[in-house]
Amino acid sequence: MPKEKTSIDYVMEKASGPHFSGLRSPTATATATSTAFSDANAPRQPFVIGVSGGTASGKTTVCDMIIQQLHDHRVVLVNQDSFYRGLTTEELKRVHEYNFDHPDAFDTEQLLDCIEKLKDGQSVQVPIYDFKRHQRSSNSFRQVNASDVIILEGILVFHDQCVRNLMNMKIFVDTDADVRLARRIRRDTVERGRDVSSVLEQYAKFVKPAFDGFVLPSKKYADVIIPRGGENHVAIDLIVQHLRTKLGQHDLCKIYPNAYVIQSTFQIRGMHTLIRDQEISKHDFVFYSDRLIRLVVEHGLGHLPFTEKQVITPTASVYTGVDFCKKLCGVSIVRSGESMENALRACCKGIKIGKILIHRDGDNGKHLIYEKLPKDISERHVLLLDPVLATGNSANHAIELLIQKGVPESHIIFLNLISAPEGIHCVCKRFPSLKIVTSEIDVALNGEFRVIPGMGEFGDRYFGTDD
Repeated sequence: MPKEKTSIDYVMEKASGPHFSGLRSPTATATATSTAFSDANAPRQPFVIGVSGGTASGKTTVCDMIIQQLHDHRVVLVNQDSFYRGLTTEELKRVHEYNFDHPDAFDTEQLLDCIEKLKDGQSVQVPIYDFKRHQRSSNSFRQVNASDVIILEGILVFHDQCVRNLMNMKIFVDTDADVRLARRIRRDTVERGRDVSSVLEQYAKFVKPAFDGFVLPSKKYADVIIPRGGENHVAIDLIVQHLRTKLGQHDLCKIYPNAYVIQSTFQIRGMHTLIRDQEISKHDFVFYSDRLIRLVVEHGLGHLPFTEKQVITPTASVYTGVDFCKKLCGVSIVRSGESMENALRACCKGIKIGKILIHRDGDNGKHLIYEKLPKDISERHVLLLDPVLATGNSANHAIELLIQKGVPESHIIFLNLISAPEGIHCVCKRFPSLKIVTSEIDVALNGEFRVIPGMGEFGDRYFGTDD
């Protein structure tokens, strides 16, 4: 490459193409990873929403409104009603005694298989159920393709734990019982060819007891409860706003709300391109690493608690702002974490910084060699510093030590430059109240447990001991 084209402007221009970040097997080789990087159209993990509530509560209306507002994303609706079991000959003879509102009326295993395939990016064929014949259509299906958002709607979608575990968000539509009954009568007489007396008889005998016994108890699993159903435009707007935020995040941030990736820009990707380049000089590596570390530290400080504060400006006006968190300290995981101390000191004047040294080789990153922490650390919010999160073993041990010292888990913010998905899983799952702030999530760990594509041994490159 000619010398005149090694500037930051040229690197940023080259970095402006498709950007990929996803999950791969820990044993993936560097060659396989480079191939994966070329596939910018690789499927992303879809966001699965469960919508439950009583019969005729307005679930379908809520789903339709969400789909309409997410018109710029691929959204599919899967109805639990499609997975009713076809009635046997004996059951058809006594159809008025059959409880369609009981969990056993549904083929939950097929429903699970369908959602799991959709989450894996596969197309599925959803059965079509005839409510007049109480049978599935034998020769026709509804083709459902992989999408950005999957909405699973039904009265009992929260009843089975395995189905709940597939959901990223659970919505319960809460509507008055009289309104639901009136809607059900209208629907069953017009759309399903039934008479009013049979609808009322079924409601009293099966629908209401099933609601009280199965549907209403599942309300406790909901993340969001929408009173008045589709009439509640404010609640639906808030849900759609949240969905748009989640759809713009890395897949792991959808799974773990305590994981944060700073918003990517061409400047950030350009600096990542430079520090990952094995040919970069030590001076430039340190310079651009420091810039990225400063951004991560600033973002991390934004997650600290603040108190309101009023000041008088030079124009004799009152400005209402916030005051910084007073009880704060840093803890660096030696030795790579020490590279982040200067940025922290530049942002927080006079901050105390502790040290933790963990032996990484031969003991799965769990052997504590040395620790020196502020005596009052249990009273402080802690910024834990380590530029690379790989397996998460060392980080977990450092976090455990801080908790043993009396630091509340929710008072720990773990700052790093790059993270492997395996490390995010390891730390976030074990410490759900802790926050992780990183500038980029890489593809995977290779067979040697090194982050791929990564940037090599960060400490050696930063401190000049890689010769």
